[in-house]
Amino acid sequence: MAWKKSMASTKGETSPVADRTSLRQIRLGSRVVTDDSPPYVIAEIGVNHGGSLELAKKLIELAKEGGADAAKFQTYKAETLASKHSPAYWDLSKEPTTSQFKLFQKYDSFGPDDYRALAKHCESVGIDFASTPFDSGAVEMLDPLMPFFKIASADLTNTPLLRQVAATGKPVVLSTGAATAEEVRWAVEMLRSSGCEELSLLHCVLNYPTADENAHLGMITALREEYPDLLIGYSDHTVPDHEMTALCTAYMLGARVIEKHFTHDKSLPGNDHYHAMDVDDLRRFRALVSKMDTMIGGSAAAVDFVETEEIARLNARRSIVLDADVPAGTVLDESMLTYKRPGTGVSPRDWDAVIGRRVARDLERDHVLQWADLESQ
Repeated sequence: MAWKKSMASTKGETSPVADRTSLRQIRLGSRVVTDDSPPYVIAEIGVNHGGSLELAKKLIELAKEGGADAAKFQTYKAETLASKHSPAYWDLSKEPTTSQFKLFQKYDSFGPDDYRALAKHCESVGIDFASTPFDSGAVEMLDPLMPFFKIASADLTNTPLLRQVAATGKPVVLSTGAATAEEVRWAVEMLRSSGCEELSLLHCVLNYPTADENAHLGMITALREEYPDLLIGYSDHTVPDHEMTALCTAYMLGARVIEKHFTHDKSLPGNDHYHAMDVDDLRRFRALVSKMDTMIGGSAAAVDFVETEEIARLNARRSIVLDADVPAGTVLDESMLTYKRPGTGVSPRDWDAVIGRRVARDLERDHVLQWADLESQ
């Protein structure tokens, strides 16, 4: 069954957007995501439900348990997505199906009622529902169910789909896998000129899986420089390690929308299980990000000492200290002075201001010099 094809769409109500030159932000569901916020995490369930509505619901619950902000699926029909002669572009040792059409046909059994049920389940669980549309009928069907649209890398050059999604007026998250700089610029302009007011670009590499040496995470920095008005994110296809290195590195480079395939069992056969994260990976990533944010601190942009360093400022720093017994009225010179801890006296940064001053009273060797020990000038 193909989706009903229609280019009609309803203009949605958009959230207020700050001046693009002053703040990167995008509203995704109930959150306004900015450069200063924790990452918005999209658990890309995709078709890892294998056509089971009950498993799809269970995966939604696991995504919520792990700390995801959105549970995302993929909405397509094989007959509208790929010709019967579309070759594979994934690791055939993990997914032996050599035809895109045949692979997509395995997982395109969900209909409109199923997606409505999944959206309702997301609402009951307390997580945003999303699904990537791959044709115009899917856009129309999904529009009332989702707070934002996600567009796959493969559709970055798809003029009619970009126009239709932009015309809904909803925020758009666009992956940039396999795209040139010119193609990304074209897609951004196409979306903006077609009505998209809130947009996030996700760095992505279309290798399944993506080898560490091909992750090219520096592209996140390049995108942030190229698009200072857009919030940048990362869609990951690397095989996760225990430290969630790819996602943590992406976050440290400025990615604030994080998307990764999600499964309940990484050992299952199929193209999107072995490089996916599970609930433990997701929970661990959230904890690592929280730890990183704690270590970065809220005043990371300021050059200033931390309040807990006050005792070190007093006791670990040096003061000017007498290196000889000095009678009252003596004019101080360098031979009479040294510098020692603690830092509770005159700082050695005022060394030159002390030289040539008279002492107001008798001072013993090893005395920590105070301003009150000196005659007024």
